[in-house]
Amino acid sequence: MRTKIKICGITRPEDGVVVAEAGGDAIGLVFYGPSPRNVTIEQAQAVVAALPPFVTVVGLFVNASDHAIREVLEAVPLALLQFHGDEPAGRCGGYGLPYIKALRMAPGLDVAATAALYRDAQGILLDAYSPGVAGGSGEVFDWQAVPDGLKKSIILAGGLTPLNVAEGIAQVCPYAVDVSGGVEAAKGIKDAAKITAFIDAVSSV
Repeated sequence: MRTKIKICGITRPEDGVVVAEAGGDAIGLVFYGPSPRNVTIEQAQAVVAALPPFVTVVGLFVNASDHAIREVLEAVPLALLQFHGDEPAGRCGGYGLPYIKALRMAPGLDVAATAALYRDAQGILLDAYSPGVAGGSGEVFDWQAVPDGLKKSIILAGGLTPLNVAEGIAQVCPYAVDVSGGVEAAKGIKDAAKITAFIDAVSSV
């Protein structure tokens, strides 16, 4: 089975369309004010409205309030939630939608034990650790630090590009890969050629 592909940090309808036409499986909408890829509800609605069928729309939150999350859910038809902060498992699963939990690969993190806390998650996203940054740093972590035999589906993130994603897949054998900065022309603005190259690289493995 081909590794699934999520392109995160979509801010423009035309970029979402490029992902779909190139063969991407999912897009990520970032609802986190400090991020340069943050979208308003209105921007998110415009992106979703432009998508063809069968593209999974993922909403990314970082320690958001319950009110903020529900406000998005009432206005944007998300299919999957992604929690990128310190949210406990009980909260992540409380919105009536499947979710994935991001873990930043900080030194000393017991990945297997932490992932086990989120037993109802559909997947665990592994991202690079950068102090004070919730994600999207563009850094690659040590792929050998991913433990064998994790029961949850692994989503590999962190510094992926068209040039290194095939190697990452070969080493980690993830269910999916997640990229943002590695396919951008500028922060929040995607590059169609890079998206196509990334998806082609994944498909070649």
